[in-house]
Amino acid sequence: MTAPSSITIRRPDDWHVHLRDGDMLKGVVGHTARQFARAIVMPNLTPPVTTVDAAKAYRERILAAVPEGMRFTPLMTAYLTDNSDPAELVRGHKEGVFTAAKLYPAGATTNSDSGVTDIANIRGCLEAMAEAGMPLCVHGEVTSADIDIFDREKVFIDRVLRPLLKDVPQLRVIFEHITTAEAVAFVDESGPNVAATITPQHLHINRNAMLVGGIRPHAYCLPVAKREKHRLALRRAATAGSPKFFLGTDSAPHAREAKESACGCAGIFNAPHALESYLTVFEDEGAIGFFEDFASRHGPAFYGLPVNEETVTLERVECEVPSSIDVGAAELVPFHAGETLRWRFRD
Repeated sequence: MTAPSSITIRRPDDWHVHLRDGDMLKGVVGHTARQFARAIVMPNLTPPVTTVDAAKAYRERILAAVPEGMRFTPLMTAYLTDNSDPAELVRGHKEGVFTAAKLYPAGATTNSDSGVTDIANIRGCLEAMAEAGMPLCVHGEVTSADIDIFDREKVFIDRVLRPLLKDVPQLRVIFEHITTAEAVAFVDESGPNVAATITPQHLHINRNAMLVGGIRPHAYCLPVAKREKHRLALRRAATAGSPKFFLGTDSAPHAREAKESACGCAGIFNAPHALESYLTVFEDEGAIGFFEDFASRHGPAFYGLPVNEETVTLERVECEVPSSIDVGAAELVPFHAGETLRWRFRD
């Protein structure tokens, strides 16, 4: 089937993004706001966003950094710790400050050292969230040193997610940035209270992108890309029209020197060309007809929010991705750096 020359869809939302803070926030937020109406903003700052007041203050800093003329709504999340207060979480949700709470297993990824050391420590929080209808966003990896990094998502499903949902079956869970066929199967077989986000990078690359021809730090993120069979399973899940899967970029900016170092940071900055990247996959899979559902409808439906009234258009015109982007605070290397994509977002 011949691809259309353009596609117009309801304006999408990004259901997982890192906007950082300070000068980096000011430099990157416009890239997300340019394409997306709303975004679930990750709370892993230093110190993390754990209280209602901290989330309100961070939201104001984000709004102040949005470039003039752009309309963008940050949706705030609470960073869960072993000492999180269930009443504070529920109050923040009822007041419209916390859209969700985020579970980081301690040490799993960037700025997660204050995260949860044992899921039992937040049982009261999770039960209160379930009763209040407050969603839980999950970074789904165990951190035990004896578990291979490529197996950490699969083991998390068996050790943490299955028992959790058995014990708190009404909890609404977003299994974020899934990377494995096992995660796809788990989400598919779970009830309507379980969904997942999928990043553009995990649809495009497998683990060879990090390791073939030398260490490729700009292809390194957490969870890491897996074998090709897992990438193909993610592509099938994203493009099949299931309401359980929706867009979440996990765009995570790090300065070039922080990536290209002896201990390079995990994270891929994909915000500048996120929609072009996703749409390329849907075209390759012959599923352009499902793109609007994945990008614009499934996420709002799961979170109980209205679909955006505005529309955006992408044209089937070559789009050259720059080798680097200066955001003022740092030089960033974007996903697809130096490549030419087949679609271009129309400003």
